[in-house]
Amino acid sequence: MPLPRPPRRLASLALSLTLALPAAAGARERTELPAALTWNLEDLFKTEADWVKAREALAAQIAALPAHRGHLGDSAEALYRALDARAAAQLALSRVYVYAESRTNEDLRAARPRELMQAAQRLDVDLGTAVAWMRPEVLGIEASRLRGFVAADPRLAQWKVYLEEVLRWQLHTLSSGEEKLLANAANLTDAGANAYSILKDADLPYPTVTLSTGKQVRLDQSGFQLARASTVKADRDLAFEKFFGALQGYARTFGTTLDAQVKGHLFTARNRKFGSTLESSLFRNNVPTSVYTQLLADVRRNLPTLHRYLKLRQKMLGLEQLRYQDLYVPVVGKVELSYTPEQAQALTLEAFAPLGKEYVAALKAGYQQRWTDYLPTTGKRSGAYSTGVYGVHPYQLLNFNGQYDDLSTLAHESGHSMHTWLANKAQPFATADYPIFVAEVASTLNEALLLDLMVGRARDDATRLALLGSRLDTLRTTLFRQALFAEFELKLHEAAEKDQPITGETLSALYLQIVREYYGHAQGICQVDDLIGAEWTFIQHFYYDFYVFQYSTSMVASSSIAARILAEGKQGKTAARDAYLAMLSAGGARFPMDLLKSAGVDMNSSAPFEAAMREMNATMDQMEKLLDRQAKAKK
Repeated sequence: MPLPRPPRRLASLALSLTLALPAAAGARERTELPAALTWNLEDLFKTEADWVKAREALAAQIAALPAHRGHLGDSAEALYRALDARAAAQLALSRVYVYAESRTNEDLRAARPRELMQAAQRLDVDLGTAVAWMRPEVLGIEASRLRGFVAADPRLAQWKVYLEEVLRWQLHTLSSGEEKLLANAANLTDAGANAYSILKDADLPYPTVTLSTGKQVRLDQSGFQLARASTVKADRDLAFEKFFGALQGYARTFGTTLDAQVKGHLFTARNRKFGSTLESSLFRNNVPTSVYTQLLADVRRNLPTLHRYLKLRQKMLGLEQLRYQDLYVPVVGKVELSYTPEQAQALTLEAFAPLGKEYVAALKAGYQQRWTDYLPTTGKRSGAYSTGVYGVHPYQLLNFNGQYDDLSTLAHESGHSMHTWLANKAQPFATADYPIFVAEVASTLNEALLLDLMVGRARDDATRLALLGSRLDTLRTTLFRQALFAEFELKLHEAAEKDQPITGETLSALYLQIVREYYGHAQGICQVDDLIGAEWTFIQHFYYDFYVFQYSTSMVASSSIAARILAEGKQGKTAARDAYLAMLSAGGARFPMDLLKSAGVDMNSSAPFEAAMREMNATMDQMEKLLDRQAKAKK
């Protein structure tokens, strides 16, 4: 996701000093955490002083880049020197940036890390400005001469993909002066996202509520995710009312920040001569806009499958009326699925065995080397992510609350991290960065492998039902909910393209309308109250420029690949696994649609989505058989 372990022997010791299940989200300060449950940023820089030195050196590198201007077409040697100097600056920036971002995300309230982050962001803009002339100048070289340089100098082989990509961008590349102007504008086009993040994660006064157990929970995003899963209806209602009430109170401000961000997307699309913001975003990965619109059409056509799931959830919860507030409570309330971070590590390593010994060993080493920051603390960035630095290793941020969802999130982010690790190991820096369109395949495939392990080792029907229900929840939230987000995002951008007003009020009304259509509110399938209209305010991904649809397409792809890997594994075969790992190791050496085809998935058709729907319906068939068996046993 735009996106980012404690040593196992030390994690066990550290956990003996803490609760088996972490305390309520946001209830502890970072200073209270054992080091074993935090990431090790010293692998980037031993001290902040070292970071400052690196920042200063990077500034000098950036300042030297324009010296290559006007010489790219002189010779293969001159082209190589320029590309190599730019790559060295990009690699240095990734270290500087990830360190500053990670320090900031540890506690968004702290001023000094935010100062580091602002400095890193300025360097990012400075680098973009310093090389803004490069793409236009490359395009000024005759294509045959450019390809001749690559053929003549083996050192340019790693840049072949980049140079061909520059040629693909020819119609959307501006003059050197215009490119410099757009690069400088990056400081402005992300202003909405920056303001949103600080408001949501640091400044917004989230309420603290007392649940029926007497436990107090601060309803920030992590706390809300914990409280909304309560089996007590009054607790769920309280959590939704107070959390969304707090967000709704700032909807006008959130509307302003999102409007600013969307206008930035529109500014970029129009200046680069794209027909729409959607085309502008998807062009970066060479993905046709038809893939996006086809996904939305596939989802709308298959809403009956979602509604079948909702009716099954209503039946299992014994509710007269299913409400949106009931979508996160476990369908099997008596099954206790809770884990420590140490247990979560062991389970993920066991679950990923079908991917081979090398994969498991590398991830185990990552856990031991403290790639991950586990527990929620006051001021910490909400959610979870994985990021990586070429030549160092991936980093993962979690807000681990000990539930099955948190175990699944560890599996998810570990998939991202291993994708990064494999690509960095196999590819030169120029082609190591993989396209976003395939990024979520590695993460969601790991979730599927985890579920297969957990269902297979379940000791009773109640646990099997709970795990299968969790899989259905994942399919709902990833295939349908993310597609809902994608439809909202598309309509939001289309409104901006028509110069229609974008306000907190209009966004809440639009969001509520789409949610009610998806969840069958008018048909009485799931009641969606007015307060749900504010849900868009805490979806950070709306600031990422058509990112969320890739969760759905990646889930579709990963479901297909995981099924083949598991089926072949039972026969002692590894063709599907080997093709999949080769896809991960390819990084960005090929376009994403081609990468998925190499792993056996064609996203130009609806066939992969229909296969995912068959899986979803088969899972419901399995659950209904288990429920019938339970009912007969009670008679």
